[in-house]
Amino acid sequence: MTTMHMADLYDAATYAHSMPHDTFTALRREKPVVWQTEPNGPGYWALMKYEDIVQVSSDNTLFSSERGGTNLEDMDEDAMALIRTILINMDPPKHTKYRKLVATGFTPKMTRQMEPHVREITKRIVDNVIAKGSCDFVTDIAAQLPLAVIAEMIGVPPEDHAKVFDWSNRLIGFDDPEYHTTPEDGRVAAMEMFMYANAMAQDRKANPRDDLVSVLMGAEVDGESMSEADFDGFFILLAVAGNETTRNLISGGMLALIEHPEQRQRLIDDPKLIDTAVEEFLRWVSPLIYFRRTLQQDAVVGGVEMQAGQKVAMYYPSGNRDESIFENGQTFDVGRSPNPHMAFGGGGPHFCLGASLARLEIRCMFEEILTRLPDMQLDGPVQRLQSNFINGIKHMPVKFTPGA
Repeated sequence: MTTMHMADLYDAATYAHSMPHDTFTALRREKPVVWQTEPNGPGYWALMKYEDIVQVSSDNTLFSSERGGTNLEDMDEDAMALIRTILINMDPPKHTKYRKLVATGFTPKMTRQMEPHVREITKRIVDNVIAKGSCDFVTDIAAQLPLAVIAEMIGVPPEDHAKVFDWSNRLIGFDDPEYHTTPEDGRVAAMEMFMYANAMAQDRKANPRDDLVSVLMGAEVDGESMSEADFDGFFILLAVAGNETTRNLISGGMLALIEHPEQRQRLIDDPKLIDTAVEEFLRWVSPLIYFRRTLQQDAVVGGVEMQAGQKVAMYYPSGNRDESIFENGQTFDVGRSPNPHMAFGGGGPHFCLGASLARLEIRCMFEEILTRLPDMQLDGPVQRLQSNFINGIKHMPVKFTPGA
């Protein structure tokens, strides 16, 4: 390796200031499969290149999600039993059956039907801030949309929305001092969510309504339906995967537009670019930093020999700027095409189930902002989440010309 300073990929503090793209770039060039130590664990292989991430994502017999979960921390068996009820921590055949069940609530038709409703929520969010001329973009705008969409899809009443927001922050924010949480508090949040979801599932079994919970509790695949325990795990996945990631993508996308005014102007001048812009936000921001797999047997990735039982982490922000796939990958380009980014995972059986819903939310939000708050600027320092897992922004003060 060259003498340049290499960031510690495991240390959450590495990500509190910015994504370590210099380190990723150097590693892709010199050591694309690198061993990373952990203070309280055995260490793991970190994958930097697009093709290696695709290889591991696509092969769930060799690289297991279920054996050690998708987070780097190794957990005791009680904690593992809990997280294995969540779709992303399952392997086939269980994953295949369960995903088919859940997919009944996420068809393209369902997403299309939601568009008018998503636009209405987006309009309401902008209505709430536009007269003030300034706000915290994260809490007042970006966090509001995915939370409202998911809560309404599931049928969480408005008075409980703040609870879901708090639980998801506690679940994934325990590396960040602002949330003052610990892994133990994260577990408590998970249990509170399980209890809430369980009560909801039982209610919808007895009194079905026109919401996603009722669809899922009534769905069958190969003669099997979803149990309450299955739904509890899915509720946590929705609250975190469908809330945190989209919130951080919208915040990071807005920051990219503010930092690249010529790209924002291009998008305002040619609104038809919105679809390629959404894909570029996803590539550029990469709201999820990594997912882990555990080797079921010895294997070779990127020319490196690995042993059964070892951990492998796929670093999506690095894969999304891999020079061998993306021409001028370090350039933010709202018209970029083709754009085979891996913000929804590197393909394979775990490709993000909510991808079309996320795209819809992002598109609606930016169409509304670019039309009604076109001159938004930073109004103070951006505060990033201290996390080695979620690429997040906690606070982003902005100002704009007040409107009606």
